[in-house]
Amino acid sequence: MLSVLLACPLVGMLIILALPKTWVWTIRMVALLATGFALLITVELLNAFNPQAGIQFQQHASWIPQLNVFYHLGLDGLNLPMIFLTALLGFLACLASFSIHERHKEYFALYLLLEVGMLGTFLALDLFLFYIFWEVVLVPMYFLIGIWGGGRREYSAFKFFVYTLAGSLAMLLAILALYLHTHTFDLLTLAQAGHSLPLGLQRWLFVGFFLGFAVKVPIVPFHTWLPDAHVDAPTPGSVLLAGVLLKMGGYGFFRIAYPVCPDAAMAASWIMGLLGVINIVYGAFVALAQTDFKRLVAYSSVSHMGFVLLGLASLTVEGMNGAMLQMFSHGLLTGGMFLLVGVLYDRAHTRDLGAFGGLGVTLPKYAGLLIFFSLGSLGLPGLSGFVAEFLSLVGAFRVPQLQLFTMVSLIGIVLAAAYMLKVIQQVLLGPLNEKWKSLSDINAREILTLVPLLVLVIAVGVYPLFVLQIQDAPLRALIAHVTGR
Repeated sequence: MLSVLLACPLVGMLIILALPKTWVWTIRMVALLATGFALLITVELLNAFNPQAGIQFQQHASWIPQLNVFYHLGLDGLNLPMIFLTALLGFLACLASFSIHERHKEYFALYLLLEVGMLGTFLALDLFLFYIFWEVVLVPMYFLIGIWGGGRREYSAFKFFVYTLAGSLAMLLAILALYLHTHTFDLLTLAQAGHSLPLGLQRWLFVGFFLGFAVKVPIVPFHTWLPDAHVDAPTPGSVLLAGVLLKMGGYGFFRIAYPVCPDAAMAASWIMGLLGVINIVYGAFVALAQTDFKRLVAYSSVSHMGFVLLGLASLTVEGMNGAMLQMFSHGLLTGGMFLLVGVLYDRAHTRDLGAFGGLGVTLPKYAGLLIFFSLGSLGLPGLSGFVAEFLSLVGAFRVPQLQLFTMVSLIGIVLAAAYMLKVIQQVLLGPLNEKWKSLSDINAREILTLVPLLVLVIAVGVYPLFVLQIQDAPLRALIAHVTGR
């Protein structure tokens, strides 16, 4: 089933490449069906998944026997939520891509290749295969930003590519050093051998993996590519950047850095906690200063991903569960926010928050959705953002050396309320700017891209056990492996 899941967008891409470029409607439908089938398979995997059974649905085939490289895919509680999030956002962002008005054939072919890379990164259990999928993601995203973006799109695409490639090269060196020491790329074998590696080697490996994943998360100061890439990417590109690509970095810590370098991860826990707090507070302050709607949401992502680092640093059951849940929740909320920014930009052709005002009267449906996702992003109880951040904070506060960091990170939550309420106030409240009195409200297709996210944000907020029961067992095993507890 996992190979079929990967094949859905891949086959869709090949069909689109074979179609004439003038068949716009057919190209759109092929892309929508390809991402739709991938989502259906993911839902079936969710139904068939056993949270207590470890790695499931494995596919293990020899690929490059001379190097001991295997085509090895598998599913467990660490990657299943991420795969579902990728398939869901892939389908919804594909629907949002119907607003793209030029070069449809190239756009949707690259879009589906991007989904192949994202799904493969989460599914791979061979480090060589993981690296290939990780790098595949770079190419389509570079062209999606550089061709279909706006503003300084070439500059932003180049910056995204160079930053991510530099981090990836550091990770490649770590992979090569690990292979020369162990003669295997199998992630399960490498995780079992983690404690047997010399501490000095573990530290260097951890630094290499850290640099690769830190750029993607992104961790301050490796974050400067993110605002430019988000602002200049097309709306579907921004949704996948924030909703999925950032999570690839966080997932890398859970799947590779912590299991393979457990002693180094323990030693670096306070550094991870410090970086998490810097992300939370710095990202929130900079978001508060933004006047561009999209740039504000981009910096809010830097802040929210800090809770992932804080939960990771705690190495407690609550903290690690909070970190994983934050990745899932943030994908839903920030995906919704970027879709809403895109809806407004398509109509007004500006993202300047100071240019709006009073739209709550003329765009009532849009106003309701914007208020909902803004409240979710600031951590309102009853919605998914609150549960994830609360668990991360509880887990971190249990660790004496992280208690001060936890208290300081609360500043970020207060600032999140400030910048999200600022968005609501400047866009929806106050006197109506006469320039926008004829704007049309959000249409049925755009609502369809947002309603599934809205339902999941409420479901996870009210009953987080939906996600927690999937991820809890492998996270407990990871904590036991790293800490010996």
